[in-house]
Amino acid sequence: SDINAYMKRIEATNFALANDDGGVSRNYDVADVILVGVSRSGKTPTCLYLALQYGVYAANYPLTEEELEAGDLPRFLVEQKHKLFGLTIAPDRLRQIRKERRPLGNYSTPQQVRFELRESERIFKRYGIPNVDTTEISIEEIASRILDSTGVERRVRP
Repeated sequence: SDINAYMKRIEATNFALANDDGGVSRNYDVADVILVGVSRSGKTPTCLYLALQYGVYAANYPLTEEELEAGDLPRFLVEQKHKLFGLTIAPDRLRQIRKERRPLGNYSTPQQVRFELRESERIFKRYGIPNVDTTEISIEEIASRILDSTGVERRVRP
């Protein structure tokens, strides 16, 4: 029914918001998919799209400086490795997005951006995490690639 589909979308959206950016609940055992990547690589909008369109429980986790330097994922993520999907983005595009958000400091320097992207991609390789470059593709396409790659069940059809 329409009301049932609506409720599934709302529940999934609430889940995405509660589990945004490594959020408070870290309810990863309930997640269908967990997006990982550097800050501003498209994790939040993609999670919300998956929730609103398909009722998918999508959490996201931003890789921290410590994790990037060590090349390690935290244990709670490794335990959910089968749910992980990585997002990456071209350095120039990421710098542009970050400069709009926070122009000062290290956050948007070319060196910082290149370091974070290089190390996040190294982590994806090390742990065998499927990933997609979000630079040239729409949210719809990103979501479609995640669903195709992971086989995650759509609770709702748009």
